[in-house]
Amino acid sequence: MYPEHPTDHRPATAVEVHRPVPLAPAAVAPAPLIPVQPGSVPAVASVVLPDGRVVTGYAINPVQPAPLAVKPAVSRTAVNIALGGVGFAAVCGGLLLLTTFIAALTALITQLITLAAVIFGGWIAMQIFSASGPKGTGTTVNIRKAVIKRNRFYS
Repeated sequence: MYPEHPTDHRPATAVEVHRPVPLAPAAVAPAPLIPVQPGSVPAVASVVLPDGRVVTGYAINPVQPAPLAVKPAVSRTAVNIALGGVGFAAVCGGLLLLTTFIAALTALITQLITLAAVIFGGWIAMQIFSASGPKGTGTTVNIRKAVIKRNRFYS
């Protein structure tokens, strides 16, 4: 034990010395031999150091870095823009077909209305001018000869 202060002179206590005791080796079964292909065992290399020592060991292949990702020849942005253009062209074609369909539908409806007016007008004309009704019950209209002189009407 160290003195707490340099002027403190207490007697030192006895020092215990521990000596390591070797352990008896445990009964270990020998490892089974595994057949190894000749190509899989690395070659043993020996290196002589400058001071004359020989170091023997297995040669370790250096770790190869992972290969860098290869950049494509065309950027992703260019591909996305091109695909967007193709999609836009497809939509425009669809819109063109839609407007053509709407124009054709409008023409069909107009023709149907005109056909209905002609048929209905013809039916009304037939009702008015038909001779199938009894004589004398219709309206008689006398048309006189009218004279227009100097923007005035004379009957």
